[in-house]
Amino acid sequence: MRYGDKVAVDGLSLEVARGSVTAVLGPNGAGKTTTLETCEGYRKPQSGSVRVLGLDPQRDRRDLLPRIGVMLQSGGAWSGVRAREMLDHVARLHAHPLDTGMLSDRLGLDDCGSTPYRRLSGGQQQRLGLAMALVGRPELLFVDEPTAGMDPAARRTTWELLEEIRADGVTVVLTTHHLDEAERLADTVHIIDRGRLIASGTPAELTRGGRSATIRLVVTRPFPDGAPESLRIALGEGTEVRQLDAVSMLISGPADSTTLSTVSRWCEEHDVLPESLSLGQRTLEDVFLELTGRELEP
Repeated sequence: MRYGDKVAVDGLSLEVARGSVTAVLGPNGAGKTTTLETCEGYRKPQSGSVRVLGLDPQRDRRDLLPRIGVMLQSGGAWSGVRAREMLDHVARLHAHPLDTGMLSDRLGLDDCGSTPYRRLSGGQQQRLGLAMALVGRPELLFVDEPTAGMDPAARRTTWELLEEIRADGVTVVLTTHHLDEAERLADTVHIIDRGRLIASGTPAELTRGGRSATIRLVVTRPFPDGAPESLRIALGEGTEVRQLDAVSMLISGPADSTTLSTVSRWCEEHDVLPESLSLGQRTLEDVFLELTGRELEP
């Protein structure tokens, strides 16, 4: 897909397994929204092919739409409509909808059911959007930023609901800027950048990286020039040191009782003041920064 001279999706190829939760992650402008809108049938690919539930989203749109649910990042309801009215309206568009009272109760919409959409908080609008996407009993659910603006309790409830519908056999395709959300929910993660797929795997596969241990070093001010190579030499053969940003580095490789003391000694010798020094497995955020060189920002 191109927009003028800009290539938004560049030979991207990926699959989503039935009955799974798949997260599609990427920096702003990576092409993930265009990719999902193509799968949902809103955009026609300029080259290549797309199949969703075995159907062409363009040619077979009439057959596909009743089988999928789409939760938009924002919008999807009229400004003045009341929340419960909107959900009931969407339910009437489907042959065998879920009970709207049950959905409202589960997603905490009962208290705002008579509130006009424009007066709902961001989190309430997201919960209504999820209810609208689920009410038609979809086989495949596309969710874009499902917990944006939600408080911690509502966020946890949404996670539990998405896990339940996966257990019922519904396939979920998720985009999110919360990497802990992807790490918690996703069976498979696809990371894309500049329109291309750059990594795929389970969260455990992506964070493991084949190393026995990882250390994350965060300091109070930017590292001096040449810091990664200097620290690698201090730690010895078999260790990889990667600078994630101006004030954090990830150290991967064999670790023993002297590793942390070596890092601490290196900081002292190079006038570097650690803010935190943690030993453990990489997070999905670490992997994302390594692969793209950019943070995932809303």
